[in-house]
Amino acid sequence: MGGDYAPEAVVKGAVLAVKELGIPLTLVGQQDLIARELASLTYDPDKISVHHCTEAAAMGDSPIEVIRRKKDASIRVALELVKTNQVQGVVSAGNSGATMALAVVVLGKLPGIERPALGAIFPSYYSPTLLIDVGANVDCTPFQLVQFAVMAVPLAKYILKRPNPKIGILSIGEEDSKGNDLVRQTAEILRKMPLNFLGNVEGRDIYSGKVDIVVCDGFVGNVCLKVSEGLAENMGAMLKEEIRAKIGSRIGYIFMKPAFQAYSKRLDYAEYGGVPLLGVNGIVVISHGASNPRAIMNAVRVAKQAVENRFDVHVLEGLKQYEAFYHRVKPMGLWDTIKRKIST
Repeated sequence: MGGDYAPEAVVKGAVLAVKELGIPLTLVGQQDLIARELASLTYDPDKISVHHCTEAAAMGDSPIEVIRRKKDASIRVALELVKTNQVQGVVSAGNSGATMALAVVVLGKLPGIERPALGAIFPSYYSPTLLIDVGANVDCTPFQLVQFAVMAVPLAKYILKRPNPKIGILSIGEEDSKGNDLVRQTAEILRKMPLNFLGNVEGRDIYSGKVDIVVCDGFVGNVCLKVSEGLAENMGAMLKEEIRAKIGSRIGYIFMKPAFQAYSKRLDYAEYGGVPLLGVNGIVVISHGASNPRAIMNAVRVAKQAVENRFDVHVLEGLKQYEAFYHRVKPMGLWDTIKRKIST
């Protein structure tokens, strides 16, 4: 029931996913509305079932409001199905704040995780780049950013197919001295950990393919995401305007159309579908609110890959592997220093 074009786009995307991926899906929401959409589509009834619920989290609802007042919201019900092992993962294009909050409440966090994080996949010249976090956590500590980097490694390995993903931290310059205290402290720790950390990267490197994972706090990441979306929309609109303005441009477009279509496909978020919410105890894929049926299908594909590769297990193993190492190399704060002196 979530998303700008729900339930139509979600139901059509689910039908596409069943046809292309061959997996059974459960549609969670108001049964009459879902049945109306399914009636106009051709699909295998053995592969699609409907789990009825009476409420939905609106895009304008606050996470607290959904948690407290909407006990039968479709996203809550879907997450409960994961918790009770009736399904193996959830895909949502709805209220991302409510989805993240309810995922923590219903599924819980993985052991040792301070805060779950949400990434976004950006197209680059060579291959897609994962930016994490893009809005789940506005204020972060160095430890949390290190956790984001560690959690992103399995995603890059199994979803983006990078065997040894390269990691960078977003800063205002490549030099080690550049950036605020958060960036410098996090980079200092990451340099000492057994990760493929290349150091500071700049905003332009999100699109250059220099690294596979770019780490930042949610405030900066969300600004990057929204600026990129706005830039892509405006570039597309200006390009169309210029093509229509002159007869020569319109004729040229006829010959350039295949190149423009291939270019648009490389930039289209629908090709990536969605990304897993990292750090929760289960598979939860969050898709763009404006997802069309193709985006929903590809988000289901991501969920399928996450389930098949036991993505949450790899995240947990990575956290266990690096947590002890992190505590050996992290800078000691005042309280840590006091405790050490007391213990000795």
